Amino acid sequence: NGMRKKLFGGYFTPFEWGLWISSAVVITLSFLITGNDRILYLLTSLLGITSLILIAKGNVIGQVLMVVFCLLYGVISYSYHYYGEMITYLGMSMPISIASVVTWMRHPFEGRKNEVRVGQLKGRDYLLVLLGSLGITVILGWVLYALRTENLFFSTVSVLTSGFAVLLSMKRCPIYALGYAANDVVLIVLWVLASMENPDYLGMVICFLAFLVNDLYGFVSWTRMAKRQSNTDVALKKDAVS
Repeated sequence: NGMRKKLFGGYFTPFEWGLWISSAVVITLSFLITGNDRILYLLTSLLGITSLILIAKGNVIGQVLMVVFCLLYGVISYSYHYYGEMITYLGMSMPISIASVVTWMRHPFEGRKNEVRVGQLKGRDYLLVLLGSLGITVILGWVLYALRTENLFFSTVSVLTSGFAVLLSMKRCPIYALGYAANDVVLIVLWVLASMENPDYLGMVICFLAFLVNDLYGFVSWTRMAKRQSNTDVALKKDAVS
């Protein structure tokens, strides 16, 4: 254990280091192989996977980085006239991520600044998140239609899955990661369609494939975190009674 901490540090596990490093290498290689000279794409992708691994740990810094990612991704989406993605990330994901930063900072676990307390949602909370996501989708879907957005159907589905994910993330619910994973699948389809017209966008396909793996791990990590926090709360209550 001592050697492991010395090699990998005490915060990230060897698996988490491996996941981040392998994601960064794959993204960088895809950027170099495709001959893409748009450095913004690479920086945005690397920033994205860094935010995801931190969010998977329940670290509020991950949400701060997500705010920056939303801004940069909005710029990239605009370059291909993916107004749906631009509006979704700049008009919805970024503001809610900012709100998530505040919410997470107000709910640390046991006073730890690097770990948020996992939220305990009820059926009513899930219903409100679903209704909120549908409401956002209807409004933005109409805007996307009016703007004659490229690949309108997938862009609209992206709004729905993004809304579901960011609202659950703000609520500190582990299922947020599955919402992001579903959104990753939609984005992979969108950027495959874009790369068929311009190979420069192939790097974004690889980016969201890496995001998909990281988001699936995020669900596993948050599930474990919720169980550990619950066990800690029970132990503290027993100590208080005794």
